[in-house]
Amino acid sequence: MTEPTLLILDDDGEQVALDAAEADTLWSFTGGLERATVSACTSCRSRVIAAVALVDLLEAAPAHPRTGDLIDLADEAPTLHLYVADAATTCTHRTWRDPGFEEWADVVTEPHPRFGRPVQ
Repeated sequence: MTEPTLLILDDDGEQVALDAAEADTLWSFTGGLERATVSACTSCRSRVIAAVALVDLLEAAPAHPRTGDLIDLADEAPTLHLYVADAATTCTHRTWRDPGFEEWADVVTEPHPRFGRPVQ
């Protein structure tokens, strides 16, 4: 696999990393994960998604090569949320104004310090 451009993580740091083609296909097949999104940055693809809603969305979408991995991640997640980190975009998340931002930052920046602590 090439360099990941989209990471989907749970609260324990378990993750599914998608390369550019996989990420673009997932985005296309799921309408940008909008129906599963709880909170999101308006400037990039980073967001908090509901695990159960992701499974429903994936089951209704055309088959994706990573569907099984994503459903397993969602089914085994220790909390109701998963966290999407857009590794392809340099973003300071200044427009992310709801409480989901802090939750996302707490989960994503610990195992992936290259994201840094986003600026609010």
